[in-house]
Amino acid sequence: MTDNIAAGSPASGISWPADGYVGDPAVRVEWDNLYADRQQVWSGRPNGALVAEAAGLAPGRVLDVGCGEGADAVWLARRGWDVTALEVSGVALERAAGHARDAGVAVHWVHAALTEAVLPTASFDLVSAQYPALLRTPDAAAERALLAAVAPGGVLLVVHHAGVDARQADDSGFDPADYVWPSMVADVLDDDWEVEVNEQRPRVSPDGGAGAHHADDLVLRVRRLR
Repeated sequence: MTDNIAAGSPASGISWPADGYVGDPAVRVEWDNLYADRQQVWSGRPNGALVAEAAGLAPGRVLDVGCGEGADAVWLARRGWDVTALEVSGVALERAAGHARDAGVAVHWVHAALTEAVLPTASFDLVSAQYPALLRTPDAAAERALLAAVAPGGVLLVVHHAGVDARQADDSGFDPADYVWPSMVADVLDDDWEVEVNEQRPRVSPDGGAGAHHADDLVLRVRRLR
């Protein structure tokens, strides 16, 4: 690994396993294969919903969940955020670290699954999950992990492709019911949270890259009150 993936300078409060990865090895292999199959998977530009929703926020500590090849992480770091970026694919993280070096910004890279990562609780002013592939569990582990990372006064932003959650399982084995959608995060909120945005809107999509064909976003933005 390069830079602070696995053995460099992790954010305060984050511990690292000896092999640098925490999570299901099969999931890691699946995503490594996806990234290794192409020289570049995503557009290389930040997600439009993140740009729109973060524009009015004062930079602080941010957790980028499922950072992929690092476009969002680099964009945030350039704007003064202290960025921790989490990803299961080591191939993607290598690319992301290279993009951060090229941009001259520092990012704390975490090679782990969200529900397995050792992250400081209630510590991030912004937690951003842009089109995450988070597996659904009976105990809502992923949803609760997202919420647990947000500091009092901070924001959780979850964005996904509209309409995908309503599809039937297909021949490829993809079943939307297996994954966490913004509505499921909203369902576990309590009185400690205020919903600021919960809507479907036209997607401002970067040109090129996987997912560019999706026209609308589901956007959930919630603030932790205490």
